[in-house]
Amino acid sequence: MSDTVTITQVKSGIGSTEKIRATLTGLGLKMQKTVTRKDTPEIRGMIRKVQHLVRVEEKQC
Repeated sequence: MSDTVTITQVKSGIGSTEKIRATLTGLGLKMQKTVTRKDTPEIRGMIRKVQHLVRVEEKQC
């Protein structure tokens, strides 16, 4: 497992359920914004929930 995960939102959350929009907010994402998060099981679960809206890159430190 990598140390960090870079997440970029590539599709809009409009039309998605409130839980999915809340997950995007929890990850700190907005359209075309990229964030780097520590790779934890909690973050992986959030990514899995919105995997159809984001692009993920794993980085080894």
